[in-house]
Amino acid sequence: MCGIIGVVQKKGDAAPFLHQALKRLEYRGYDSVGITTIYNNQLFTKKDKGKIDEVHASLNLDDLPGPIGIGHTRWATHGIPSLYNSHPHFDCDNKIAVVHNGVIDNFLELREELKQKGHKFHSETDTEVIPHMIEDYMKNGMDLKSSVRAVSERIEGTYAIVVMTTLESDKIVCTRDGNPLVIGTRPDASYVSSDIPAFLPMTNDMILLLDGEIATLTTCGVSIEKISDGTPVKRDVIRISWTADQAQKGGFPHFMLKEIHEQPMAIKNTLHLRSDAIRPAAEMILNSKKVYLIAMGTSGHAAMAGKHMLAALGGIFSTFELASDFPDTIYGTLTEDDCIIAITQSGETTDTIAAVKYAKSFGAKVIAITNVIGSSITRIADHTIITQAGPEIGVAATKTFMVQLTALALLALMLGETNSFLDQNTLRKKRESLTKLPDIVSDVIAKSEEHARRLSAILYDRPSFLFLGRGISIATANEGALKLKEISYNHAEGYSAGESKHGPIALVHDGFPVVFVIPNDATRNRIIGNVMEMKARGATIISVIEEGDNDLIELSDHYITIPKGVEPEFSTIPFVVPLQLFSYYMAIKKGHDPDKPRHLAKSVTVL
Repeated sequence: MCGIIGVVQKKGDAAPFLHQALKRLEYRGYDSVGITTIYNNQLFTKKDKGKIDEVHASLNLDDLPGPIGIGHTRWATHGIPSLYNSHPHFDCDNKIAVVHNGVIDNFLELREELKQKGHKFHSETDTEVIPHMIEDYMKNGMDLKSSVRAVSERIEGTYAIVVMTTLESDKIVCTRDGNPLVIGTRPDASYVSSDIPAFLPMTNDMILLLDGEIATLTTCGVSIEKISDGTPVKRDVIRISWTADQAQKGGFPHFMLKEIHEQPMAIKNTLHLRSDAIRPAAEMILNSKKVYLIAMGTSGHAAMAGKHMLAALGGIFSTFELASDFPDTIYGTLTEDDCIIAITQSGETTDTIAAVKYAKSFGAKVIAITNVIGSSITRIADHTIITQAGPEIGVAATKTFMVQLTALALLALMLGETNSFLDQNTLRKKRESLTKLPDIVSDVIAKSEEHARRLSAILYDRPSFLFLGRGISIATANEGALKLKEISYNHAEGYSAGESKHGPIALVHDGFPVVFVIPNDATRNRIIGNVMEMKARGATIISVIEEGDNDLIELSDHYITIPKGVEPEFSTIPFVVPLQLFSYYMAIKKGHDPDKPRHLAKSVTVL
């Protein structure tokens, strides 16, 4: 869950670039930060616990000499946030510097072995074994690349490792297994990072580094080899279409708000996916006996909604399972006739990747829906649908949720057309409705933002919320509750409105806020009964409803309306927008940074 950056450049100090690159990676972790550079065959380091701006204010991260350097922003796994646990970590002689993302499962065993050899440790981290192991190998005559290769053969777990040393001060060596690393290139510099936005201001040219590969970066370029046998790897450069501006705030106070406002364009771009990106997935599903949607967090709520879309539009029954629990719920019943739809915004979500690998071990086919080309999931899946959100920096997912829903809608419609589940008139109507969603979402943002702001001013001191929906809106309610939990730290629970009287209604008292998601679909009349049940017990009713729904306007204490004409299967897309905005303004009202929710990181790369 940490952010890594490294650069080798021909001239100029690396530290100012590393500092700004870490700012672009801060969504991956922000409890400590550190930068190390090489100059005149010495390592120069500044690091400490705290957010990047806090550490920079006290240490001036730009003031380090040398054209080569590495940096790290941390999300703690082993050891509390502290100066000593912050990266980079070093060997006994302070000649080797390492940054690492992931978890070394056998670090205690390795640490004890190294202590027996006389190595001194200064942190509680698993990472610190790496520079000491490299030190041993280099003292026994290995060069840096060979030492890193030897380390990778001994450590167990998942990792992305970036190393430099004063003993070979013209290069950076990096490797990965299960955690992301991408390489950026330009004629006078080479970059390595956990994510593309870190080096986007410098280059749009990227080379993928895959699991089990080792790369050497110099000012002359990049060389990649297989860890297993040293075979050289030749890989084409990919030109990234994102601009550096897309990865900046663009005048908005926070990335989250900017990305909420970018949702109409993200949906529109994803709607332009070619049919040949969708059709192979539809064919795989139609040739399968059982279909499972697996995901986590916000992607899991997209999967919940996707289950409804596949059934209502494609005539396909599927089940949704949490990726982290998939092997424990499926109990080895998978077969080669089954199909997995794995949804992950980063393509690096460890528990989703683990579930996919488990499914593949039974011969099941895998469809991936992700926003990141070249990510780990794309290399495991049999077919991948790449959504078009562009970079998403805010930890709380917004526009990636929208494009996942859009991709699932396209897939469901392709299924309905291919297997003739939908007649041509219905198909045409649904597709026309889908193409209108960018404009509808734009309208919802414009009209509901001030409502959301005012509502947060009224409700910011309420400690607990209940979010209720029926049918596909259960997914919307769950996502609304998750957003509120993530960034405002309110207790919030998403629930089926039909299930609410089997337990959650016991929580309700005078003034207790209950948020209802009520599109004008087949569930509307039933959920009105749930509204009345809650109202009779003194709840404050907040409703997201269709324009002109006077019955629900009368029943609600507060309401936000959505334009008419949205097909029920697509309702999650516009109906979730006011809930995103409400969560954002609740966080602001309570003085929290919505881009950096505590204990959370953008990409969960540890189990």
